[in-house]
Amino acid sequence: MTTPIYQEIKDFILARIHAGEWSEGDQVPSENELAREFNVARMTVNRALRELTAEQVLTRTRGAGTFVAQPKYESTLVAIRSISDEIVARDHRYHAQVLEVGAAVADAKLADEMQLGAGSPIFHSRVLHFENDTPVQFEERWVNPDVAPEYALQDFTATTPNQYLMRVAPLQRVEYRIEAAMPDEDTRRLLKMDEREPCLMLHRRTWSQGLVASTVNLWHPGSRYRFTGHF
Repeated sequence: MTTPIYQEIKDFILARIHAGEWSEGDQVPSENELAREFNVARMTVNRALRELTAEQVLTRTRGAGTFVAQPKYESTLVAIRSISDEIVARDHRYHAQVLEVGAAVADAKLADEMQLGAGSPIFHSRVLHFENDTPVQFEERWVNPDVAPEYALQDFTATTPNQYLMRVAPLQRVEYRIEAAMPDEDTRRLLKMDEREPCLMLHRRTWSQGLVASTVNLWHPGSRYRFTGHF
């Protein structure tokens, strides 16, 4: 799978921000400079810079240039917060049941989402999260080994996958969607749901080190969970 040139430019910028070469407020190279460096038309560079601006990685000022923006992740509707922290904040007991963690192979659809080649090795985990003794979240996650090479060695009853990844793979970008969905039979059984009850499903993809770090589906019983947020 060939990476589009505009994505290569985005990855180039993100890698330098992650490495600390460019910090908040630093000016990034101009469209003309990037066009010369990558030997492409300014239109291609403009797309990369516009997308990074929309993703709140960069900020653009007419007549002044393009700059590294202040991180905005804390403003997202669904905060990147561990389910265990949410439960403890309610003064309830948290525990997890690890159903699966290990290596897998990315099929074509997953490889495309993770921006990897089809057949690439990838980590896969399935974890059931409990509030007191009630299951409230079923997590199925895929992780890029280049970002978290020791992921499969972790004890996810002692720390959640989210907590571990936040520590070893600092966020650069987050993409998510929330939808109501009917779970499959296995998910319904794990979450102890009525057969007519829908789930709230959060699908989230995160980037770190210029790479897609993780993609995850978080399934919640509609009657036992709600999303809240603030701006």
